[in-house]
Amino acid sequence: MIQVATTRLSQLFLRTLRDDPVDAEVASHKLLVRAGYIRRAAPGIYTWLPLGLKVLNKVENIVREEMNAIGAQEVHFPALLPREPYEATNRWTEYGDNLFRLQDRRGTDMLLAPTHEEMFTLLVKDLYSSYKDLPVYLYQIQTKYRDEARPRAGLLRGREFIMKDSYSFNIDDAGLEEAYFAHRGAYQRIFERLGLEIAIVKAQSGAMGGSRSEEFLHPTPVGEDTFVRSEGGYAANVEAVTTVVPEPIDASNTPAASIEVTPDSPTIETLVEQSNALHPKSEGQWTAADTLKNVVIAVIHPDGTRQLVAIGVPGDRAVDMGRVEVNVGVLLGIGGEVEVEAATEEDFKKFPQLVKGYIGPGLSLDAKLLGTESETEIPYFVDPRVVSGSTWITGANEAEKHVYNLVFERDFEADGVIEACEVREGDPAPDGSGPLIAARGIEMGHIFQLGRKYAEALGLKVLDQNGKLQTVTMGSYGVGVTRALAAIAEGNHDDKGLIWPRNLAPADVHVVATGKGADITEYAEKLVEELSAAGLDVMFDDRPKASPGVKFGDAELLGVPTIVVVGRGFKDGKLELKDRRSGEARDIAVESAAEEIVREVNK
Repeated sequence: MIQVATTRLSQLFLRTLRDDPVDAEVASHKLLVRAGYIRRAAPGIYTWLPLGLKVLNKVENIVREEMNAIGAQEVHFPALLPREPYEATNRWTEYGDNLFRLQDRRGTDMLLAPTHEEMFTLLVKDLYSSYKDLPVYLYQIQTKYRDEARPRAGLLRGREFIMKDSYSFNIDDAGLEEAYFAHRGAYQRIFERLGLEIAIVKAQSGAMGGSRSEEFLHPTPVGEDTFVRSEGGYAANVEAVTTVVPEPIDASNTPAASIEVTPDSPTIETLVEQSNALHPKSEGQWTAADTLKNVVIAVIHPDGTRQLVAIGVPGDRAVDMGRVEVNVGVLLGIGGEVEVEAATEEDFKKFPQLVKGYIGPGLSLDAKLLGTESETEIPYFVDPRVVSGSTWITGANEAEKHVYNLVFERDFEADGVIEACEVREGDPAPDGSGPLIAARGIEMGHIFQLGRKYAEALGLKVLDQNGKLQTVTMGSYGVGVTRALAAIAEGNHDDKGLIWPRNLAPADVHVVATGKGADITEYAEKLVEELSAAGLDVMFDDRPKASPGVKFGDAELLGVPTIVVVGRGFKDGKLELKDRRSGEARDIAVESAAEEIVREVNK
């Protein structure tokens, strides 16, 4: 048995805090700072202190062991990289403001890597030339940099973070499929060992490109991602949910469209009210679902170009800007990630044709279709629920007026269909497996079938069985290591402090010596030596001037799963053994304490 060095609090580089940091919003951020695991260096950037590094290393080792188990090999790239490879794949531009750009003393453009697809691709290109060299899986655990506009929640969304990224290289799509599911299985084992509940959901590929994509989300109320699932097994990030499209409608008997006066009705609510008062239905009442709301959105391209887009959605639905953001770039033919926001007053001034509150798609009556020719130069997209033959009340592009009986593909058209509306609980799952249930989650991992995007851009080809050059197909697989640690802290704490799972804790047992007698100190030293000799990692609070209250408070704050108190019961031959998770405490005999503690830790 190898004796493990003891962590003595009298010597440990540690200062615990009694109060929460003022910028902390979530429990993991508050407690990791208060317990001295991390320290803020700048917004979204943290220094790792000795206890934090111990836990972080354990998380990394679990990831490393499972990656090695599927035959992946570890490498390590620099974080400071040249511009040229990212220029070749267009990501120098596509990443937009999220990319940290800098220049060296010679004026050469450099970047701090947000991910390393290009470098992995070039490395394999440099060393491999034949199908016989493949498949190969390579990975690294490395620091990444993204200039988040709003870093928040401590380690959950930072500007510098540690990620495991791996890449598979195969000669054909069958090999890519095998690599994808090998990584998928490894991820399931990683998160199981980390004690993190995971929902595997369908996701969008975004700027990464590729075809199949899945996220590993940890359900938690503090998560930034919204996902949905059905009892029948469907699961997806809301950005990837596809609408169940209604059948086309026969509108042959629908009356001709007509423009009607609708005073003071710039909102859906006022439009419905005025419609029922001034233009009632022959049967029933008008509702928001009968209206077509036309929302104008500004799309910011990766190069900073600003473009307006109009989207027609049913009036009883809200637009989800996140869904617009991941879908609009493809419709506009934009490579890379875009940002979207509501059109501003300045935007509207540039397009006087857009009458706020009364915007319509254009009519075949006397107006041109919005998004066609050059009248507005604004593309017009519609929600999938706007099907052929569907009839709407919508703006007439004139103040105080709306058009009734406007039929899609009879009276107006669109430049495309976009998934833009909010996904609601109770909406049908796209696969027919039942109504959707919504939840919040933190993205822990993301896997992609990249295909040949990066290999083609960078010329990664090998000779196939017939001696012909074949473009390699790739997969990309990421795990947020520092984010995983934060998620573990988020799910393992109480009002007193952290409660680490045993396999991740900075120590196996936390021995607290209280009291002024030399006999207590001497026995505590002997106990710690015995526990270390038995192979346990021991944290020993031997601070001579700290009060019992401070020591007990720190023991609970630091979160080691087993706490042993050598204190006032010692004179009666007893120690207190406490389970940090359950809070249960019991007395154990001094003479057999070491054996009892070892059994408790190992059980």
